[in-house]
This record gives sequence, structure tokens and C-alpha cells, in this order.
Amino acid sequence: MKKQLSVGGQALIEGVMMRAGNRVAITLRQPDGTLSSQLQQIEPAGSSLWKLPILRGIYALGQSMKIGIGALNASAEVFGVDEKTNFEIWLEKRFGNKAEKISMFLTIFVSFALAIGLFMVAPTLITGLFKGMVRNPILLSLIEGLIKMTMFVIYVYSISRLKDIRRVFQYHGAEHKSVFTYESGDELTVENAKRYSRLHPRCGTSYIFFVLALSILFFSFVSWTSIGWRVVLKLLFLPLVAGVGFELLKYTAKENAVVRLLRQPGLWLQRITTAEPDDDQLEVALTALRLVIADDN
Repeated sequence: MKKQLSVGGQALIEGVMMRAGNRVAITLRQPDGTLSSQLQQIEPAGSSLWKLPILRGIYALGQSMKIGIGALNASAEVFGVDEKTNFEIWLEKRFGNKAEKISMFLTIFVSFALAIGLFMVAPTLITGLFKGMVRNPILLSLIEGLIKMTMFVIYVYSISRLKDIRRVFQYHGAEHKSVFTYESGDELTVENAKRYSRLHPRCGTSYIFFVLALSILFFSFVSWTSIGWRVVLKLLFLPLVAGVGFELLKYTAKENAVVRLLRQPGLWLQRITTAEPDDDQLEVALTALRLVIADDN
């Protein structure tokens, strides 16, 4: 039996991006109801160093962010969500063909900075208010972790109530069902995909949960003497935590009692970040999947 590719994806605005190896496929439902698709090759890691455990997770995170934001921008442009701002127009005048790359870099940087500010710096600053009452550094780290987790769940739940975001979460569910269909060896049809769960153990939502959970354990050993220094150290060690989280996510693709326990919180969180898709959304996800695995059939 031919070995299956490792397939993953991402929900877009009225579309789905699928990735298998160094191939990325994007399929969008156009405003007129038709489907449009594109396939592209991505460059593999240039150095064998990035293929080592933990380091490969750091590389994969950076590459996934770049590919994911690019795909989101592409889908946003189709539906007029991403109309050019005065700043983007200025970038085009100033940098010409390089403007798009600069804009993407700035988008990634700002997104990353906001995530760090909201889910790393803010919980630390809030927890610092308890230093006078709580002397145990491990207990302080647990309080910080609880605040971080609570803020993240509230944020995800809040955006899930928005109509447009809910449709993205439906496409997220369609992506998972399609991947499950492929991994089960079934024919890639809408009827087959409908039978599978919208919750997948290798989802990026589970990865985020692993990173948040690992950060609680890892940073319990970082001193609370200086709040500012603690924030700096957390930023410095964030790539290491992300790399370990990637390895843990790969491990949970296996099947045993320990793994089922580890993956459960991430699956619970996916009940918020995914929604049951309709047949049209499944068709979009399956089309992208067929395209990205075409050479493997």
C-alpha cells in the first residue's frame, strides 16, 4: 500500500488552503458560486540543521505563518476585504515589486507582537500585582498560566460569535473532515467526508494549547524578581517552547492512553474554533485536498 502524505490545512475567507510536503493548494468559492484553485511549490529548509527535532518546529512555525498569512491575504482580496490602505499604496510607490513582501513581513510582525502582548506580556503584568500576597514563584506561574488560558479561551469564544468568523470556522471543520477522509483511505467525496469528526488531533488549535501549557511549566523556573526581566526571558525562550510544542503535537498523532489524555484539551478547544460545515464548504476543502495530493495518486 502506498504511504500517505502528511496533509494539513487552514481555513480561509470562503476557502481552504491544503498543504502536503512542499505543495500548497488554495481553493476559494468565488462570489458567483464557482470554485477557483491555485497550486504552488514552497522551498524546503535550506539547511539540514532545520530538520533536527525542536529546530524543525521553530522553522515550521515561521514558514506556516508566512504561508498562512499569504493565503489569507489572497482570499481577502477576492472578497474585497483587503482593500489597499494609504500605507500600502505608499509602499507600492516607494518599493515597487518589493512592497508585497514588505507588507507581509509587517503583517506577521504586528500579528506576532499583538499575540505576545495579549497572551504573554499582559498575563505577566497582571500576575505581578499578586507578588505581595503570593511568595511562591511556582504558584505565581500557575496563576499567570490560568490568566493566560482564560484570556485565550475568552478571546477565541468572543470572535467565534461573529458571523464572518463563524463561516471561517465552518471551513476549518471542512478542512478537518476532508483530511480525516484522506487519512482513512476513503474516496474524497462530500458524502464520505460528512461522516467524520470536525475535531482533528494535529490541528493548530491543539498546537497553540500545547505551547500555552508548556509555557506554564517552563516559565515556572524563571525568576519573578523583576517583571521586566521575566518578560524578556520569556520572549527569548519562546522559540524553544514552540519547538517542543511542535514535537509534542507530532507525538499526539499516535494512538495510546497517554496521547489521548494529552490531546483532549486541544480537542475541547476545537469545539470553539471549528463548526459543522455544509456540503458546499466540504466541496471546497476536498477540491483543495485533491489538488495538493494529485501527484501522489
